[in-house]
Amino acid sequence: MNREQFLKLSGLAGLGALAAYFGVKKIFHKKEYSFKGKISGANFKAGHLLREKITEIPSEIKIVETVVVGGGISGLSAGWYFLKNGYKDFAILEMDNHVGGNSSSGENSISKYPYGAHYVPLPGENAKYVRELFEELKIITGYTNGLPVYDEYYLCADPNERLYFQGLWQEGLVPSRGIQPEDKKQYNEFFGYIESLKSKKGKDGKSLFAIPIEFSSKDSEFISLDKISMFDFMNSKGWTSKYLHWYVEYSCRDDYGVSHSKVSAWAGLHYFASRAGKAANADSQTVLTWPNGNGFLVNKLREINQKQILTNSLSYNIEVVSKKEFLVDVIHTETKSTVRYKTKNIIYAGPRYTAKKVIKDYKDTTADTLAFSPWLVANITLKTKPSGNGVPLSWDNVSYYSRSLGYIVANHQDLKINRKEAVITYYLPLDESDPKTERHAAYRKSYEDWVELILPDLEKMHPGITKEITEIDIWIWGHGMVSPGINYLWSEKRQAMLTGFRGIEFAHSDMSGISIFEEAQYRGCEAAKKILKM
Repeated sequence: MNREQFLKLSGLAGLGALAAYFGVKKIFHKKEYSFKGKISGANFKAGHLLREKITEIPSEIKIVETVVVGGGISGLSAGWYFLKNGYKDFAILEMDNHVGGNSSSGENSISKYPYGAHYVPLPGENAKYVRELFEELKIITGYTNGLPVYDEYYLCADPNERLYFQGLWQEGLVPSRGIQPEDKKQYNEFFGYIESLKSKKGKDGKSLFAIPIEFSSKDSEFISLDKISMFDFMNSKGWTSKYLHWYVEYSCRDDYGVSHSKVSAWAGLHYFASRAGKAANADSQTVLTWPNGNGFLVNKLREINQKQILTNSLSYNIEVVSKKEFLVDVIHTETKSTVRYKTKNIIYAGPRYTAKKVIKDYKDTTADTLAFSPWLVANITLKTKPSGNGVPLSWDNVSYYSRSLGYIVANHQDLKINRKEAVITYYLPLDESDPKTERHAAYRKSYEDWVELILPDLEKMHPGITKEITEIDIWIWGHGMVSPGINYLWSEKRQAMLTGFRGIEFAHSDMSGISIFEEAQYRGCEAAKKILKM
């Protein structure tokens, strides 16, 4: 067998494996599609410039009091905190051509749509920075009896969730049609247990599970749950229902990018028990969402920080000169021109695994042990909204039979009620193997490979949907989000991540181990607060 024959056969085998991944037998042969589309992703090529070990010493010098490296939610939030406290002498350096990180978004003639994070739960009492931002942005419009009143347009409209199960679409994501009494019994026990955790305090008087995570109780009885998997914890409680396990696994893959067998019990319970926000005009399970998902918040933060943001600016060398003097060498990813910033303060708001490639003498390898889950996100434009037997189209639409997380309807909040067209955002965590293997496999796949993965899955939920598609916009996240894993959240490893380096402050959601807006924002604001106190 020659090389060409081997590659052809291995390519066919790969597509077969993709079909098996979804339990779908039909393979869509490569062809000229009737719809248009493209494949995109975070600017990993710019990031890979770091591997080239750029040694150029810039001749151009600029002076700014504070440099923020990274324009994701953490970096933008640091800038927001600076400005709200009257501090303006800073620059946010972002290597990509846009800010936002995994909260980035896109837009076409039908709707805006997310490329990643797409909602925020109602912020609880510990999410002080979130509430302050939401007040500033008029997402919170006032208070009634001490409870926030939210702009109705930003509260997820009904119907909000449905599940394709046993041939019909049912309301909610917990399988309910035709299940056995024992399954119902376990449902009641599990969700009753979750409710009890929401109001319970640890021995230190703190809530057991809080957002941000640092406000959670350190009670050893509960943080010990970080050392076992959610899967094992459920079985130890006698919760063995395959339907309950499916739902908990779905939830962990949704927030953490991996199965509940790879997530600690503490993290798994945190997903359910930490959402304790209240509102005067919504129940605690309501979420805030926008057509472009958390891209809405990114756009607002970008507007606030617009004078301080520099895109296409890759920081490739950071040196500590003294306690209050740092050098930051930056290359423009398009023009390849370089500049050196002299600064008194640095917030490193990029993922920590990149820090040792950038910061001179920084040797900490803790972040190398963290798993960053790769993801596929596809925004699919349709001539006609999908339907199906059972409950009507909802904001979140999930199939019990798919390895994907289903899709959300990006224009679900659309005020034009009679609009026929839709953009649906399809999510697939790439978690069949370890993250590195999945990441490399993802970068090797073509647009056609991904399309022939997505179409059979959608067809199983909505027969004939392919002919309604006018565009598929694919986005690949190689390092989509940090996964908390087992024995990380309350370990010495994460504690080490909270420590700065020779005056450099860090800010990223990997310090929390949970990749959500509230955690990223908290890290950025806390880093900025430390600098303002200096």
